Amino acid sequence: MPNIVLFSGSSHQDLSQRVADRLGLELGKVVTKKFSNQETSVEIGESVRGEDVYIIQSGCGEINDNLMELLIMINACKIASSSRVTAVIPCFPYARQDKKDKSRAPISAKLVANMLSVAGADHIITMDLHASQIQGFFDIPVDNLYAEPAVLQWIRENITEWRNCIIVSPDAGGAKRYHARDPMQISVFTRCFPAFCISLCLQ
Repeated sequence: MPNIVLFSGSSHQDLSQRVADRLGLELGKVVTKKFSNQETSVEIGESVRGEDVYIIQSGCGEINDNLMELLIMINACKIASSSRVTAVIPCFPYARQDKKDKSRAPISAKLVANMLSVAGADHIITMDLHASQIQGFFDIPVDNLYAEPAVLQWIRENITEWRNCIIVSPDAGGAKRYHARDPMQISVFTRCFPAFCISLCLQ
């Protein structure tokens, strides 16, 4: 696969290595470290001039550090004259903060989208966004992949009695997404928030 360079952030290096092995590529050389004041430092260890760069960095774990590291890596590749930079973000950071649900609340997912664009990302690949509307926060292409087909395939291949199983969803939204893809039995739990539960008990 010519002209492709794959870099891994520090959030999930095992996943990045698995992706590289699947594609038959070597992970690009990158050194990340922290200064004594906890600033993040990134050094790209090879030429990316004219290359199609993919950076894998998830929003799990130390989310703020991982996000900042991703932004710096994107910018480092961009100013090093890479042809295109694609950020592969399996878990999109701040995805749940995608709307103004109360007075003076920020729309943090939109802020993250702006930061990725300003850093120099040309393309975003992510999975199972909390809301599809987040794709509209970007002025660059966004691919929102879905995990359901892979999960259903794993269930069928690894659980012998899968026809007698039942899928459980925590809310109606999850049930709707699942049922649209597979007609297996499904059960839905209704979430009950503590204050609401207490009021019901008092009644």
